[in-house]
Amino acid sequence: MKVLGIDTATNLSSVALMESRQLVASAARMGARGHDGFLIPAVDFCFDQAGWRPEDLDAVVVDVGPGLFTGLRVGIASAQGMATMLGVPILGVSSLDALALRATTRHRYIWSVVDVRRGEVAVAGYLPVPGGAALDALPELVDYKQFRGILESDDRQILVVGDWKALPGFVLRGLRGVVTGIPRYPAAEALIELAWPKAERGEFYHPNEVRPLYMREPDVTLGSAHLREGGLWE
Repeated sequence: MKVLGIDTATNLSSVALMESRQLVASAARMGARGHDGFLIPAVDFCFDQAGWRPEDLDAVVVDVGPGLFTGLRVGIASAQGMATMLGVPILGVSSLDALALRATTRHRYIWSVVDVRRGEVAVAGYLPVPGGAALDALPELVDYKQFRGILESDDRQILVVGDWKALPGFVLRGLRGVVTGIPRYPAAEALIELAWPKAERGEFYHPNEVRPLYMREPDVTLGSAHLREGGLWE
């Protein structure tokens, strides 16, 4: 099975191609803006590196959030457009799940954090399990003081991953048993890894069924992102 992964939910945009659970090609770019300018050229680059054509794809996987409004809109609209154009199925994966999957811990409880601006973060809690992490505390939107309270009330050894550098200093200061670590951002290859079992079972979505996990209303509503002309997608 050949799968394309797209992640534009955070400041790190990434694209990956995987076959039989093996990474074949990838590209990434750091920046809160410019997701649309990066995405399709990055996909073109990865196909060129892999020696694949778009018609070779069996599925598309995309980060559905939570994350930045514009980035999510660009990534999901582009993934929907590609899947529709190629007639392949699509799967959506949470950015919080992708962070927890790659958390560098063997025993610590994991809190994934995604900065959604306006003084709030999206968080979810995970139990470390062999080969990954199991969702334990459902995603929620909290302000900085609320997240501090969550951590203070938990006497377990905790690892915070994701956008912890976006937190004000007081949130983590003086908390015993709480450490920060990697990954800082979700990645396209982690999305594919999470989606692979569902893909093998044929548990796909129709492109129009994929929806962003904003967790609050966007500040503005813009038109859908469009694939640029040229490249492999002309």
